[in-house]
Amino acid sequence: MKIIISPAKKMNVDTDTLAPEGMPVFLKEAEQLLEWMRRLSFAEAKALWKCNDKIAEQNYKRFQEMDLRKNLTPAVIAYEGIQYQYMAPAVFGGAETDYIQEHLRILSGFYGVLRPFDGVVPYRLEMQAKASEAGDLYRFWGEKLYREITDRDRKKPVRGSGEGEEGQKSAVILNLASKEYSRCIEKYLQPEDAFLTVTFGELIGGKVKQKGTFAKMARGEMVRYLAEHQVEEPERIKSFDRLGYHFAEEQSTEKEYVFLKQKE
Repeated sequence: MKIIISPAKKMNVDTDTLAPEGMPVFLKEAEQLLEWMRRLSFAEAKALWKCNDKIAEQNYKRFQEMDLRKNLTPAVIAYEGIQYQYMAPAVFGGAETDYIQEHLRILSGFYGVLRPFDGVVPYRLEMQAKASEAGDLYRFWGEKLYREITDRDRKKPVRGSGEGEEGQKSAVILNLASKEYSRCIEKYLQPEDAFLTVTFGELIGGKVKQKGTFAKMARGEMVRYLAEHQVEEPERIKSFDRLGYHFAEEQSTEKEYVFLKQKE
């Protein structure tokens, strides 16, 4: 089972807490994107990021000075978003660390796919960014991210892209990513793949409503729960009961597990 999550916009450099355990698998592709980003003017970069001057200045400088092989931080502690705060990977024990290294994958517009302890540097490049010279980032990455997540031979095209595959094992993917990132994988799913999306919400007017901040908190907490309990089978996910959430059988399907927050 592979667990996919989104990155966070805010990043930090921490070369003391934990040491990187490898380099990103798509480092060459990241280098291509880095060269493209360096050719952008400040105004073009700011328009791409859709942010204020202060954030744009910080990230424009980062790309101009960036070295993808020095001063690296393990990806799982480089991201500072709410999801990662609730995951709290820096205080994991050895078993939990081994679990996320094997099962957890972070999707990234810049790096493609990251294992938790791949060494990274701070960057800003969302998957939905309209990268004109590199092309749309969904097109730039194509089926590579799906193949890496599912351990498929990346040299062979998947069905739907002109040629079938025989003898490929099915994949079980637990989707804790936002739609912006999960679509990188969903587009290439094969009939034999099991793709299970987890939704955290509240029942309002008979409908499940998901609130961004609470959902991010719960996604991070679920990764922690899965690691602490060494969960290998999707069925065991239903036991998650943190932050006031409980599995909702009536709202769930085989492809979507819904967890509802209990009203206080």
